[in-house]
Amino acid sequence: MNIKKLFIASALAVSALGVNAKDIVDTAVAAGNFKTLSTALKAADLVPTLKGKGPFTVFAPTDAAFAKIPKADLDALLKDKAKLQSVLTYHVVSGKVMSTDLKAGNVKTVQGSNLMVSTVGGAMVNDAKVVAADVAADNGVIHAIDTVLMPK
Repeated sequence: MNIKKLFIASALAVSALGVNAKDIVDTAVAAGNFKTLSTALKAADLVPTLKGKGPFTVFAPTDAAFAKIPKADLDALLKDKAKLQSVLTYHVVSGKVMSTDLKAGNVKTVQGSNLMVSTVGGAMVNDAKVVAADVAADNGVIHAIDTVLMPK
């Protein structure tokens, strides 16, 4: 292959990567098991934040995690923007923390409170089990959890 063709092929590959780039929100939507989280992020006006530069680590409750909350309580939470923002930002940590970088102990959330991380017998965040780790996004990483975390 001559240099000109190689350059064109490289340029096409790089532009294709740019088109497929996905932030935290797009990655969560594409995963398919974060529909309630996506709805909550929209209701809390947090979509622009999680589409931002980051990097962010999101301990993302799955749809099954949200299903554990009684419907009336979940509906009330989705209508209370301030409380919803507090709950959702309690699931977010600044920086990109891959599962191999998780260490037992407290970690400060964007909300301002601490989460307790344990790594014995699998990763846990407070009382939530990490059910899928290291879902990479361009501006961070998602770790799916089985319980919605509530700040104290």
